[in-house]
Amino acid sequence: MLSLHLLTLWHVALAEALFLVAAIVALNGLDDLAVDLAWLVMPRRRQPLSPGPPPPTRFAMLVPAWDEAAVIGAMLRRLLATQSWPDFQLFVGMYPNDPAGIIAVTAVADPRVRLVIGPRPGPTTKADCLNSLWQALLAEEQASGRRFDAIVLHDAEDVVHPLGLAAMARALTGHAMVQLPVLPLADAASPFIAGHYIDEFAEGHAKELPVRQFLGAALPSAGVGVAIDRGVLGRIADARGQLPFDPDSLTEDYELGQHVHRMGGRAVILWDWHQGAPVATAEHFPASWDGAVRQKARWLTGIALAGWDRLGWQGGIVQRWMLLRDRKAPVMALVTLAAYGLALLLGVDWLLRLANPAAARLPPVAGGVTLALLWLNWALLCWRLVVRAWCTGRLRGPVEGLLAPPRALVGNLINAAAALRALSRYRAALKAGQAPSWEKTIHRFPDAA
Repeated sequence: MLSLHLLTLWHVALAEALFLVAAIVALNGLDDLAVDLAWLVMPRRRQPLSPGPPPPTRFAMLVPAWDEAAVIGAMLRRLLATQSWPDFQLFVGMYPNDPAGIIAVTAVADPRVRLVIGPRPGPTTKADCLNSLWQALLAEEQASGRRFDAIVLHDAEDVVHPLGLAAMARALTGHAMVQLPVLPLADAASPFIAGHYIDEFAEGHAKELPVRQFLGAALPSAGVGVAIDRGVLGRIADARGQLPFDPDSLTEDYELGQHVHRMGGRAVILWDWHQGAPVATAEHFPASWDGAVRQKARWLTGIALAGWDRLGWQGGIVQRWMLLRDRKAPVMALVTLAAYGLALLLGVDWLLRLANPAAARLPPVAGGVTLALLWLNWALLCWRLVVRAWCTGRLRGPVEGLLAPPRALVGNLINAAAALRALSRYRAALKAGQAPSWEKTIHRFPDAA
């Protein structure tokens, strides 16, 4: 049986750790609540398509791909067969050491598809592949004597909405960048791991991004279903030696939105609806634990860690607040994991008090200010789960909405594992001075069974 001295040390350590974690979680919860309050008071009007035909717009669609032979052919054929917009050119980026991917793209015999094989073997980074596509776009403009009006980014696994380009064409009038919502596809075999993306994107694109737009902060691009004015991207390229995307970036999509904002360009998250459903980009997200952790570790590394070094803290108070929200993610993921651990230790403490009469004389671990913080955190947690369930249910139906609260636990565990991986990889990269590379995520396409 533990001595009273050891039990006292245990009590003090547990009480201090509980207070510290509860205080951090409360600050984070109040930060989230501030965004929720802005969301509740902002104008509640949809952004319908403007009346009349959309303005004539020539789109260049860039699709970077590495080792995507399993999906790229089906994706391109579906896009070409369903897209209602008449004037667009597809530039598909490949690597010389990806023969299966090259064959899959070549088999899609359509004059609207341009195969672009980069000069370096893959994988490099998606940004590097996009720069090769940009050079091919410039060559196409010079050869045809026609300039593109807008650039659209998509991935090899995207289900592109037939009305996506039409919606973008209307919204680009007055905007430098247009982001369509991203709708992760449900996976019956992975309702929690793949399913938690449904909740995160529903809340992010239906609440977080509209709030950022409302407050005048930068709007991060999702890298898919996003259109950028050709002149704006050209100015970004001119300022970077004709490389609109930094080849050393792991999250060139996120940085694109930041650069547009710094140039004074307006961006919009476009919620247009057709037959009761949003005009959006759909795709499968990782359905396995390892796949989700690897993908999110790349996001955290590029946005929260390397992004801090690359982008700094430029902007006004609101912009810096949003940068802080983006960069706190690894810390909060680990703090959340610590909170789960403390919950288990509180159970151990309860058992010790039952088993040891000396421990029963010690004051409660959670008392005073700590207890008040715990009740505050409980109330904020309930609110957060209600908001997330509402966002998911509104977009994906009541069943998915009811699954959102339990999936939050799965998402927190994935985010914590991703944060540990991101911190480890980032530290190793800094130590070795290595260039980043395209960390492969296995993709699926609905029509490619």
